[in-house]
Amino acid sequence: MLETSARLLRLLSLFQRRRYWTGAGLSAELGVTGRTVRRDVEKLRGLGYPVDSSPGTEGGYQMGAGATVPPLLLDDEEAVAVAVGLGQIAWAGEAAARALGKLGQLMPGRLAGRVGALQSVVVTAGAAVAVDARVLGVLAAACRDVVGVRFRYSDHGGKVSRRRVEPYRLVCAERRWYLVGWDVDREDWRTFRVDRVNGAEAGERFAERAGPAADLGSFVREGYWRSLATCRARVRVAVSAEEAARRYPGGVFEAIDEGACYWEAGAACWDKLAMQLGWMGAEFEVEGPEELLGSLRRMRDRYGRALKD
Repeated sequence: MLETSARLLRLLSLFQRRRYWTGAGLSAELGVTGRTVRRDVEKLRGLGYPVDSSPGTEGGYQMGAGATVPPLLLDDEEAVAVAVGLGQIAWAGEAAARALGKLGQLMPGRLAGRVGALQSVVVTAGAAVAVDARVLGVLAAACRDVVGVRFRYSDHGGKVSRRRVEPYRLVCAERRWYLVGWDVDREDWRTFRVDRVNGAEAGERFAERAGPAADLGSFVREGYWRSLATCRARVRVAVSAEEAARRYPGGVFEAIDEGACYWEAGAACWDKLAMQLGWMGAEFEVEGPEELLGSLRRMRDRYGRALKD
């Protein structure tokens, strides 16, 4: 009896890790026969856990939306409090997004509505960009379950487009959440700011492909800075690439030697880019463009006038 109970808890844990499992996959994970898996699933159903099944050789099992919260060992009020709290601090790490995805998967509709209402009136102070907790949960679950998503996306100019994406990973960078995924219509990898995603809905499963880069953090940061910056320059900075990235975590750095690197810096205007070079706190060399050189000259003259006795 103890062995069976432990196996049922393990089965529940597997369903929270991934929503859909094939029968063969569960058999391999649990080390039991397919017949035992079917019996255990029936026991879960008898306890009130909504497990859906599909027949055939390619069939499997999927945990449905929960009718009650006890599978998570939380009462209604606790579940709402946790979901709202995770939504407010979701920028802090991927673990928060995974937990939010699990809650969204099992939380009944009556509680999901309360969470949405609270999220709409709770304000988060600080520099982090707020995201919709429901959207983040949908995207996290889609990455985990390898299912496509559809959503409306607003670019930096406010233009809205409809996207079909095969999600790969969620990345937290520059105090924002980004979705890295394969854009089906554009046939290329893209990054999407989650705070600009609306109406996200999960679709069908797809064949997972290799990701766009080993270091997804760098992939997102480089894409972000290149898309944001309308004014860019390649500058030689007299510190190592590692030290430069530590002092100014933005842009793209390319090592020259242990004491110097190239910095592909960018900003929305040339004056701001000139100020960013000063923030680095290191010697630098600028060959162009002329617009940046002009901003640096104006800054030099302005500071010179301020220092006159």
